[in-house]
This record gives sequence, C-alpha cells and structure tokens, in this order.
Amino acid sequence: MHTENLTAWHHDHVFDQGNPAAERSTRLVMWITAVTMVVEIVAGWWFNSMALLADGWHMSSHALAIGLSAFAYAAARRYAGDPRFAFGTWKIEILGGFASALFLLGVAAFMVAASLARIIEPQEIHYQEAIVIAGIGLAVNIACALILGKAHQHDHGHDHDAAHDHGHGLTAAGPDEHHDLNLRAAYLHVIADAATSVLAIAALCGGWWWGWAWLDPAMGLVGAVLVGTWARNLLAQTATVLLDREMDHPVVAEIRAAVETGPEAGDTRITDLHVWRVGKDAFACALTVVTHDAGLTPAAIRNRLAQHAEIRHATIEIQCCPDGHAAAHPSG
Repeated sequence: MHTENLTAWHHDHVFDQGNPAAERSTRLVMWITAVTMVVEIVAGWWFNSMALLADGWHMSSHALAIGLSAFAYAAARRYAGDPRFAFGTWKIEILGGFASALFLLGVAAFMVAASLARIIEPQEIHYQEAIVIAGIGLAVNIACALILGKAHQHDHGHDHDAAHDHGHGLTAAGPDEHHDLNLRAAYLHVIADAATSVLAIAALCGGWWWGWAWLDPAMGLVGAVLVGTWARNLLAQTATVLLDREMDHPVVAEIRAAVETGPEAGDTRITDLHVWRVGKDAFACALTVVTHDAGLTPAAIRNRLAQHAEIRHATIEIQCCPDGHAAAHPSG
C-alpha cells in the first residue's frame, strides 16, 4: 500500500489570496453607513422626528452587519499564515457572510412586526419629511452599492480566467458560487436598504397624493418578504460551504474522470473520495484508489489531477490488489 501526500514537498496552506479591494470597499461602506446612521439619530432627536430616529436605528443594524463583513476580511488576512488553521482562513469570510445573513433575517422580522403594528394601529404619517428621509437613505445606499459593485468587478476580473469560472455577476438574486460570499453579504445589506427605501418612497407618495395610508405598511410587508428571500438564499450558500457539502460539485466528477479513465487508468478505481472547498476557486480532496498496478504511485495520480487547477491540495492512498480485483470494487 502506498500512502503519500500529493504535494510531498513543503508548502503553505494559503489557498485563497483574499480580496483586498472588497475589504477596502466594505470598510468604506461601513463608515459611510455609520456616519449616516449617527446623523439621522441625532437629527431625529433634535427635530423630534420618529421617522428619522426609526430610519437611523434601522440603518444601525446594517452598519453592524457590514462592519462584521469588514472584520471577517481583516481576520482572514491577519491569520492567513497561522498553522492552527489546517486549510487556511478563507472560511472566516464565509462565516461573516453567514452571520450577516442572520442579521438580514432579523431585519426582515423587524419589518414584518413594524408593518403589522402599523396595520393594527395606524399612525399619522408626515409624508413630506418621510419622503426626504427615504430619498437621502436611497442616495447613500446607491453610492454604497456602486462602491461594492466596483469591488465585485475587481474580484470578477481576477477570477475570470480561473478554471471553470462561470460567474454571472453580483446581483440580489445571487452571484456565482465561486465569487465572494462575504462581499455579497455586505452588498445585500445595502441593496436591501435601497429596496426598502424605494418601496417606502412609492408608498409615501401614494399616501400623500391619494390618501392611501395602507400602502406604507403593505410595502413594508413586501420589502420584508424580499429581504427574507435574499437572506435565505445567502444562508443556504454560506451554510453549504461551512458544512463542506460539496460532493455534488462538478469537480468531484472531474476527479473521478481524471483517475479512472484514459489509457493509463486500467482498472484503477476510486473507492473513497472526500472533496471540500478551501477558497473561492480552490478545493482540497482525500481519496483512496484501488488498483492491480503495483507500479502506480501518488505522483502518477497527481499528474492526472494536475489538469484541474482548482484542486490545490490532495491526500492520496493507493491500495494494490491482485490482477483484476480492483475492477470489482465500486467507485462510490
């Protein structure tokens, strides 16, 4: 039996180079959001405006979540060379995205509660003041979305030539899984706030012009459903990475094809295979190969896998069996 790491020589475990542009942009957006939040809270207290106060405290949740994304980038970069992280620190960023998605769910729940309260007990709405507040919030969020969108373009440009990159851009519906989920979390907070501002402006205009006061809480419920859906999708994507649920990824079939097919494969079969993600476009794997070829080495398997650049780390075990015996083993 041969047991050997695919890369027998010394190497580091930094499988993802981070996203400096996204880190800078997220930090800038955090400060913009925090300053706007403070201004709205102070102005609301000074002018005795509940609308300003409510919007300011609502923005505080986004500032906290975006700050968490910025912290995740910084922590992943700081501990990138720490040997205690067996497969690097990239998942710190994913954990930040997961936590931000939970914050988004909290925002959606708050929106539902506030909207239902307004339906049960309608309150007087100062339409002109509220429209101005929503307009300022929308302008700030558009600026922040442009900043984060530029960071995404930078990230997409670096990944464009990577193997099997099928990215379709950073959208509220969801970017390709290869892209930065922590950046997407920050982006979704900005887009969620912008979307609620648009819905609020539409509802306030309807109430101001036609007296449809019910539009305000109704649009709040619509916005809550929209934000909750985005949060759910982000939770699913980040949880998939955190729980290493990658065995349905195309790279698994590529590994099997590289090892089990071709003129050199013979009756070589993979009897045990584990694949997990260690970076946006980086995977690690551990596999057991059964073969009757006594001369087959881990280095030979490595050469077969080398055509797939996204496989950054592999541990290979080779079990030699009598002639023809390997073919009888399942390749599950």
